[in-house]
Amino acid sequence: MQLSDYTYELPDQAIALHPPKERGTSRLLVLDRKNGEVKDDLYAHLDDYLRPGDLLVLNNTSVLPARLIAHTEEGAERELLLLEKHGKSDDHHTSRIMYRRKIRSGQKLMVGETEIVVDEIFDNGTAIISSKTDLWELADKQGTVPLPPYMHRSEEPGDRERYQTVFAREKGSVAAPTASLNLTPELLDRIKQKDVAVAEITLHVGLGTFMPIRVEDVTKHKMHQEYFEIPSAVAEQIRATKEQGGRVIAVGTTVTRTLEYAAEKIMNCEGDINGEADIFIYPGYTFKIVDGLVTNFHAPCSTVLMMASAFAGWDNLRAAYEHALAQNYAFLSYGDSMFIA
Repeated sequence: MQLSDYTYELPDQAIALHPPKERGTSRLLVLDRKNGEVKDDLYAHLDDYLRPGDLLVLNNTSVLPARLIAHTEEGAERELLLLEKHGKSDDHHTSRIMYRRKIRSGQKLMVGETEIVVDEIFDNGTAIISSKTDLWELADKQGTVPLPPYMHRSEEPGDRERYQTVFAREKGSVAAPTASLNLTPELLDRIKQKDVAVAEITLHVGLGTFMPIRVEDVTKHKMHQEYFEIPSAVAEQIRATKEQGGRVIAVGTTVTRTLEYAAEKIMNCEGDINGEADIFIYPGYTFKIVDGLVTNFHAPCSTVLMMASAFAGWDNLRAAYEHALAQNYAFLSYGDSMFIA
C-alpha cells in the first residue's frame, strides 16, 4: 500500500480560504460508488439523496478558540495552542498544548493579565501548562479560532461563527467537523420531514486530522487518538436502521472513524460507549456501519483522503476529484462537499 498511489495535485487556487458568504450555499458533488457516476448539485439539496428510513449521524463537538498569544517576562511573544479534550473531566486549569518558539519548564507566561505556568515539556513539540484561571474560560476571552494551517491566516470577523456547526454543543475540538459546516436548520428540518432520522455523537477533533502521512508504506502510519462518546440511544438507532434496511449516513470523516472504531460495541453492546478512537481506514477496509458519507474534498497525502478512497474506491474518487477541479469546486475545510453512496 504505497502512498504515491493515492494522491493528486491540488492547485492553491482550488483551496477555499474563506467560507461561502451564506452558510449552506456550497456545492455538492454526488458520487455513486458502485459505478463511479458523478452529478453536480448543491449542498442545500442533500435531502434529495436521502431516503425515508435512513439515519443521518452528526458530530456535535464544538471548536475551542484555542489559539492563545502569551508573553514572556521579557515581553517576547509565544503562541500556544490548547489541544483537544480527552476524557470526561471538567477541570480545565491544566492543558496539553502545542507551542511556537522556545519555552522552558517552570517558565511563567502572561496571556493578557492571566499568568500561566509551563509545567512540563515533551519531545514532540507539546507541553503541559496550568493556571489558577480556567483555561477554557481564558480561551473564550483571549483566544482565537485555530484555523487549519494551510489557510495561512488568523481569525477574521465571521470565523468564530462559521468555523462551527449550527448544532455544536460539546466543547472540546481544535478543528471543525467540516463536512457539516454547511448544514443549516432549514436543511435539517427538511431532512427530518422526509422521515430520515438525525442522531448526534461526539468526537473531539484533534490537530492530527491535518497531519499528512509521512511514510511511503501507508500501513506504517501511526494514527492519532481522539476522544468520542456514542449515547446508547444512538447505538440503538443504528442497530434498528440496519435491521430495517435503512442506511447509516455519516456526515464527515470524524463520524465515520467514530462509528467504525466502535462498530463491534455498537452492534453488540448496551449502554453508552466512549473511548479513544485511533482507527486508520485506508483502501481494503470493509465498512461495518457506514453506508453513505458526506465529506469535503481532502488534501493530498492525508488520512482523510485515504478513508474516502477506502469508501468510494480510489479510481472512482480520483475521477470525481478530477471532475471537481475541472468544474472549479472549492476544496478543503471551507470548501464544497461530496455525497458518496
